[in-house]
Amino acid sequence: MTIRATNQARVIPLRPFPAPPGPAPAREPLWRDLVGDVLRGERLAQERTLKDVADTARISMAYLSEVERGRKEASSEVLAAAAQALGLSLSEVLALAQGELVRLSGARSRSLGADGAGHAGRPGVPGPGSVGTVQLAA
Repeated sequence: MTIRATNQARVIPLRPFPAPPGPAPAREPLWRDLVGDVLRGERLAQERTLKDVADTARISMAYLSEVERGRKEASSEVLAAAAQALGLSLSEVLALAQGELVRLSGARSRSLGADGAGHAGRPGVPGPGSVGTVQLAA
């Protein structure tokens, strides 16, 4: 092997390869975004301020804001406190987020042409966009 060939073998591109032409693939929604949207939507529907809900939940206003914007992955204790401050149970908040996930996943699968017939190789597992029942323990 020559010196030139050795140097070429060690070249590591510094820039990512350009994306293929066409529309960008749809991104799966993140759970923290969905939960944050539910909390913010409920707070705004109640016409309450971020400060009021944060004080009632005994969490910082900055942290609640980060959770609502999907910037922080809140613990179950924080989510339960925020839910309670809004007059909801943790299971209600999670069920609302799950409903939004199903809605968004259904729209995504329809746009990709999926038939919702299940995951290949995983019998009994519903595919994206199929509606099922989720039971949450409180």
